[in-house]
Amino acid sequence: MANFKGHALPGSFFLIFGLWWSVKYPLKYLNKKMKGNCRSNRCYQRLELVEGIVKAACSLVGILAEQFVPDGPHMHLYNRESKEWVKLMNWQHSTMYLFFFISGVVDILVYSPLKVPKGLDRLALSLAVFVEGFLFYFHIHNRPALDQHIHSLLLFAVFGGAVTIFMEIFLRDNIVLELFRASLAILQGTWFYQIGFVLFPPWGGPEWDQMDHLNLMFITMCFCWHYTGALLILAGNYILVHCCLRKHKRIMGEVEIGIRKLKPERNGVEAAALLNQSDEE
Repeated sequence: MANFKGHALPGSFFLIFGLWWSVKYPLKYLNKKMKGNCRSNRCYQRLELVEGIVKAACSLVGILAEQFVPDGPHMHLYNRESKEWVKLMNWQHSTMYLFFFISGVVDILVYSPLKVPKGLDRLALSLAVFVEGFLFYFHIHNRPALDQHIHSLLLFAVFGGAVTIFMEIFLRDNIVLELFRASLAILQGTWFYQIGFVLFPPWGGPEWDQMDHLNLMFITMCFCWHYTGALLILAGNYILVHCCLRKHKRIMGEVEIGIRKLKPERNGVEAAALLNQSDEE
């Protein structure tokens, strides 16, 4: 992970899920409020199942990427010859992905015939996000000031997400908590990319001065801008989903009205035909 690609991988993971949640939860909430086409929760259960499968698959890709890159540990934790730990940074990242893999498996089990308690999926996800923050907290010691600061800002989004998801265990289907979780996931995704651009410029640009206090001030302000962008994305997706559902409801209403108009006309024609037939007899 000590390069731009290593930060882009988890950044893409969180960004994809954050964007997906920013569409899924407004769709579920507004569809229920507007009495949309979906009359049961089965379609959303299928979506949760697919989400768990994707989460587990992405996490497995992350574990394999951390372990089997050319300079990775290749599943070796300790070198007995040199008496040294082998690539502990990669092992920490693999551990983070491992807990998200467990969360994906739990999502699958919750919506399987095993009838696993429903709140267990939120507990597993909360635990995975907490482990992510726990590892990062002890990941940044003895580093330059800017490196420490830019990673420590990420902890606000991580631990905030862990607490929010834990609250969802008891406040299930709370749209406010779900949207807040989505915004923090988007923030994590974009901020991982920001860390990569600052510490490992992908196009070989000039490196940032790690000890300049002005850089610390700018990065803190930039973090607030990232969250503003996440909120704008959230609001835009909410409005887009609302407009699409209203348009769909209007079209379905016009179709139903048209069907109702056609039925009396057809019944009248059939009645007239029967009367003519009786007169002829």
